[in-house]
Amino acid sequence: MLETLRNAFKIKDIRNRIFYTLVMLVIIRIGSQLPLPGVNAEVIANWFANQGMDALNFFDAITGGSFEQMSVFALNITPYITSSIIMQLLTIAIPKLEEMQKDGEDGRKKIAEITRYVTVALALIQSIAMAIGFGRGGYLDKFDAPHVIMMVTGLTAGSAVLMWIGERITEHGVGNGISIVLVINIISRIPEDLMTLYTQFIANAPNVGNAIIAAVVILAVILVTVVFVIILQDGQRRIPVQYSKKIQGRKQVGGQSTHIPLKVNTAGVIPIIFAQSIMQFPVIIATIMGKGNGNGIGSKILHGLSQSYWCDPENPVYSIGLLVYIVLVIAFAYFYTSITFNPLEIANNMKRQGGFIPGIRPGKPTSDYLTKILNYIVFIGAVGLMIVAVIPIFFNGVFSANVSFGGTSIIIIVGVVIETLKQIESQMLVRYYKGFLND
Repeated sequence: MLETLRNAFKIKDIRNRIFYTLVMLVIIRIGSQLPLPGVNAEVIANWFANQGMDALNFFDAITGGSFEQMSVFALNITPYITSSIIMQLLTIAIPKLEEMQKDGEDGRKKIAEITRYVTVALALIQSIAMAIGFGRGGYLDKFDAPHVIMMVTGLTAGSAVLMWIGERITEHGVGNGISIVLVINIISRIPEDLMTLYTQFIANAPNVGNAIIAAVVILAVILVTVVFVIILQDGQRRIPVQYSKKIQGRKQVGGQSTHIPLKVNTAGVIPIIFAQSIMQFPVIIATIMGKGNGNGIGSKILHGLSQSYWCDPENPVYSIGLLVYIVLVIAFAYFYTSITFNPLEIANNMKRQGGFIPGIRPGKPTSDYLTKILNYIVFIGAVGLMIVAVIPIFFNGVFSANVSFGGTSIIIIVGVVIETLKQIESQMLVRYYKGFLND
């Protein structure tokens, strides 16, 4: 990793792209501190602190604290992420969108344009809901039309600006713009979370021995989780493929061997985001509307949906929500993989190009074989995701380690860092080839 960055700074174009990305990230962090007009940020901060470790904490983590401070970037890029997921699902359901996706660069540009419009629409809907909810709760300076319009405009514009910045990083920076925006938000919360752990388990330990043990356990858990995520992200099953030899004129071509890389974590962090979104949506709505704090059956259901009540030895019944969460993650892992990886299409392409898997007949037998291997790999990846996701939930529940930084955040950070480094390496390779050709 350090070697890659060191070599990257030796190439002027890539160095400029890295600096451009850093400048954009500074702008993002400045925007995250700008207060939203018409909102009493101090009152909202106090309200947020009283919610405890609830669904809003993860939302605040991926917005880099912007939501808690109610800045102009409070919605951040969550509307864009939701919009991208919706478009991926609609691409499978709507034939015209599927044709666009297969229509090369022009089709992808059209889908990207539609995604932008959907993002703005979602940001508008979310900002209206937040404005009305906070207005009724008395968190606005005044709950009238001008203040609501001001809040809605500011939130929607902030989300659109972040989407634009992410696209500029993709185009003029190091790539993976939206993902990098998400990662910088998560990283910005790490120092605060580490300080919380230090204060809770080390500084307030009864003696030095306990403090040392607590520090070692915290570092070990973080280190093991990071290493496990790296292995999970890079793990793959390589399916060997052999191409038949062909005669072209007097020459014999083809016959080379290659492989199909099937990633263990094919769906990435998407299954966790899907599962968390479904389970936390009712909790977020109830929290904003000031509901769910009683002792009725509705409140107990909301507690079961909230991660902050899972793995609590005093209230084990709420951990049923964790079992539902595990089932949802595994189900979404299979679902998302099925819409992004088509074994039948790959088998047909191999057959047309004269390729085959040794010992497997071309066509449907190849498709069935790939499906069987993929189902096995997806299950392993889903179990790996659950291990990473449950570790912080377990410590939060049993030891009350109240931090927003968890397994999902680590998966996102590691995945984006690895992918960004690969993009930088590919850009370096292109520059080396260009230099060789110019010589």
